[in-house]
Parts: sequence; structure tokens; C-alpha cells
Amino acid sequence: MAEQQIEKIRKDGAEIIAGLKKMYAGVRTSRPQTALVEDIKVDYYGQVLPVKQLGTIGVHPPREIDIQVWDQNAIPLIVKAIEASTLKLSANVSGNSIKINLPELSQERREELIKYVKKATEEHKIQVRHARDEANRDIQTAFDAGGVGEDQKFKLKEGVQKEIDKTNAEIEKLLENKIKEIEE
Repeated sequence: MAEQQIEKIRKDGAEIIAGLKKMYAGVRTSRPQTALVEDIKVDYYGQVLPVKQLGTIGVHPPREIDIQVWDQNAIPLIVKAIEASTLKLSANVSGNSIKINLPELSQERREELIKYVKKATEEHKIQVRHARDEANRDIQTAFDAGGVGEDQKFKLKEGVQKEIDKTNAEIEKLLENKIKEIEE
């Protein structure tokens, strides 16, 4: 029971952090990243596919993303999806290639992005708190059923809290790094 509960909270924390990292990858910074556009959904002949399944995405520093599209007919669909996304980007077509030039971020846009990142981070912290509450409920249930003693109950809750603290510290570090990236 003890190790299972701690391991479950570790696993939940890792999943929450992975989700946060994936979300951060889609947030625009001054540097181009393929993750910015790779998961944009495109309506491709009745199927909704991410851009990464319709072509090869590359980065050309300092501020350009290049998508080599495999099917010529998908180009207008991809351009439409990119321009309709919340990223406020425009795409230029050249043959089988779509080029996205990322303009310099304005101070106002940086502030919007930082606010968005903080809000999303808070949502992930709420998930962490829910995982902790669930673990503590399970421990209390086991205690009420006589499966664990009082000393063990407190040790388990302490172990769960240590894991939660580690997860929260990592989330804070990720947030700090993302804000620095946006402000560059």
C-alpha cells in the first residue's frame, strides 16, 4: 500500500509535468520551434490530422519555420489551419514548401504570453492538488478499513506531500524558464 501510493503520486506528477511541457512547447517565443505548428489540426479530406503528419517541419534561424508538404493538395488546407490558429501567424507558399516568418514579439504580446503561461501553469498545479487529495483520501480509506495504522497513515501522507512538493518545485522551475524564454 505505502509504496503503491507514493509510486502513483510520482507517476501522476510526471504525467502532469509532461502535459505542461507539451503545452509550453506550443507557446511562441523569440526562437522558432517546430512544436509551435506541428500539432495544429488540419481538415484533410474528412480527417483531422496534425501538420506533422502532412509534411516535414524544419527551423531556419533566426525566425523562420519551414514545412515541406508531401501532398501538393494539402498546402492550402495547412495554410488555412495555420492562419486560423490562435498563434496569429501568416504563411507564405513556395512550391511544396510553406514558410512561416515569426515577427519579433512586441512587449504587449510578451505580456499576454506570460499571462497565458502563468494561467496554464496554475491549471496544472490544480491537477497536482487533485492528485494529492485523491492520494490522501485513499490513505484515509485504508486507515478507516484497518489496512494501515495511524503512524503509517501519517508517514504515507508525509511521503505523498514530499512528492507533491518535488512536482511543484519542478513546475515552478519550468515556468521560470519559459518566462525567461518569452522575455528574450
